[in-house]
Amino acid sequence: MSYQLRREEILDGDALTAMLEESPARAAQAILMAAREGVVDAQALLGQILLDGHGIAQDQPLALRWFEIAARQGHLMARNMLGRCHEHGWGCLADAALAARHYRVAADAGLDWAMYNLANLLATGRGVASDETQALRLYRQAAERGHAKSMNLLGRYLEEGRICPADPSAARAWYRRSAEGGDFRGQFSFAAVLADEGKIEEALAWLRQALAGGNLNFLRVASKALLNATDAQIRALAPDYAQRYAELEKTLAPL
Repeated sequence: MSYQLRREEILDGDALTAMLEESPARAAQAILMAAREGVVDAQALLGQILLDGHGIAQDQPLALRWFEIAARQGHLMARNMLGRCHEHGWGCLADAALAARHYRVAADAGLDWAMYNLANLLATGRGVASDETQALRLYRQAAERGHAKSMNLLGRYLEEGRICPADPSAARAWYRRSAEGGDFRGQFSFAAVLADEGKIEEALAWLRQALAGGNLNFLRVASKALLNATDAQIRALAPDYAQRYAELEKTLAPL
């Protein structure tokens, strides 16, 4: 299938998404045209592809600018991404306090990703006063909206009984939902619960999924944790995690 850049397609969000999957460079042209037409979803999407360098030359300061334009029009994910840029110094100086303010605007408006990101800052005291009670509340709110990463962290609080009563049964349920929702950390957490229950084959299946989707930092930590597993089959996955970590590290290393 090929796409013609007719105006009705340019202004259609589904068409832009389909184009981005099939032909990133061609889609980037359409997204840019739509953004210039004032389509707020396209403005936010343009910020994302500029940030990632997906189909277009990476330009973090310009990505930040388009997120700002979309956020001013009330686009919640663009507001959240402004927070991400300021938290990590993408296209600007890192400023966790400013990031928290952006996250709070989007979180108060109901965006689960912003709840999660703000909760992370509150839990660690970055840019805001440390407040794990509020962090837990936000993780729970985001989890109840279907946010898989928040489900895993809510499960962790419930498992450990940190600032809330311990509830292993509820923790297990949230870990399972997180795993099924596609979060690699949730998959790892749920696998640990299954392993403790003696369900080794199920645990291995989730560990393999976590291996396939895990990022660099997760794989580094998880590979070491697996070395201490009681079950030999689970320990045997540690080299696979270490190998995948090495592969990703190589691809991310500067040339």
